[in-house]
Amino acid sequence: MALTLVIFGVSIGLVMVRPKPLNEAAGAALGAAVLLILGIISPIQTWQVLQANANVLFFFLGLMVISLVAEKAGFFAWCAYKAVKMAHGKAPALLGVIFGLGAILTAFFSNDATALILTPIVFSLVTRLKLNALPYVFACAFIANTASMLLPVSNPVNLLAVEQFNLTLGEYFRYLLLPSLLVIAVNIGLFFLVFRKSISTLVSENAPQEPVKIDRFFLAVSGGLGITAIGYILVSIYGWPLAYPAMGGAIILLACGLGFKRLKWPQVASGISWSIFVFIFALALLVKGLENAGVIQFLADKLAALASHGPLQALFSVTLGTALGSNFINNWSMMMVSMSSLGSLAAQTPGFDKVLVYGAIMGADLGPDIAILGSLSSILWLLLLRQRGLNIHPLQYLKLGLIVAPPMLIVGVLSLYLCGVFWG
Repeated sequence: MALTLVIFGVSIGLVMVRPKPLNEAAGAALGAAVLLILGIISPIQTWQVLQANANVLFFFLGLMVISLVAEKAGFFAWCAYKAVKMAHGKAPALLGVIFGLGAILTAFFSNDATALILTPIVFSLVTRLKLNALPYVFACAFIANTASMLLPVSNPVNLLAVEQFNLTLGEYFRYLLLPSLLVIAVNIGLFFLVFRKSISTLVSENAPQEPVKIDRFFLAVSGGLGITAIGYILVSIYGWPLAYPAMGGAIILLACGLGFKRLKWPQVASGISWSIFVFIFALALLVKGLENAGVIQFLADKLAALASHGPLQALFSVTLGTALGSNFINNWSMMMVSMSSLGSLAAQTPGFDKVLVYGAIMGADLGPDIAILGSLSSILWLLLLRQRGLNIHPLQYLKLGLIVAPPMLIVGVLSLYLCGVFWG
């Protein structure tokens, strides 16, 4: 067990620090390779892990293609333009609209898409409008995490729970819809309180000129996005793999891009972050190594002991443990550990309470609102802003996170507990 923990710890350290020339994928892959070489995981188990994570990998592939084509069509820039128009020249209203737009984009395109696409657009807008950029760019980062509980597709880490416990959309909504809406409200309210002085100004101009030409390509892509969103909802209702609508939507939008001659294959290939697939697969292998070494069973036993003290304490422990752990080893790896532990607990506990699974989802989604290393979306957000000359120190994020995240977690856990009691 000790050797596996050391390998896991060093691998996660490489993922977080990313010493040159290694990136996140390379750091995780090195650790997985060592586990395979030492025989801690077998070649057969490696193949089984790949099969088990195929839905998540194909979902990511479809999502990246969808986002690439939608951005090429100007769909996201058009959304941002409409957001500024809706604010009517008022800075507080603009912040509220950005939160709303971020929540919608996150719900249907994932938190990573929100950070990747909304952040540069919002930064460009507020810079042109001569506003203090911090409240608005921070809103992009935080709503990307906070709103990622709204739907199973809103955060790819949610799919780990959906896959393992066969969660349906109806059940997901029963447990997480109300908590999601409440924590979003808390997030927005605290932002208006914290940044009340920074947003007490009027915008110097109502809105820039409309940046997007509404042509047949734009309309075709918008229609394809609508079909994809409907597909997400339908497969979630019946508990089918979410990779189906993601890949289906990607094929529709890719056909639009190629058919209207707005995209070429080299652009598509270069627009996909291939290393993310290695990263996800390698992390899954690292967690399999922990399972083989008995670490997952140890954690499951600890969870069982906590659950014996009462459902509320167990829910708080799972949610807060996953949230805090996400900030040390990233929410992907922490969610994998949590799901494996809960899976072991469910196998040995008659009448296992699924509310704990939703608590883990909440912890993995809200935890990255504490520190910037908690999620890939927050790291992308930071890098995008640095590329544009706005250097936000991780301590700035942490200070804001320590104000905003604890109330959200408390409200979220209590409302989730009440939902669990109500739906029983």
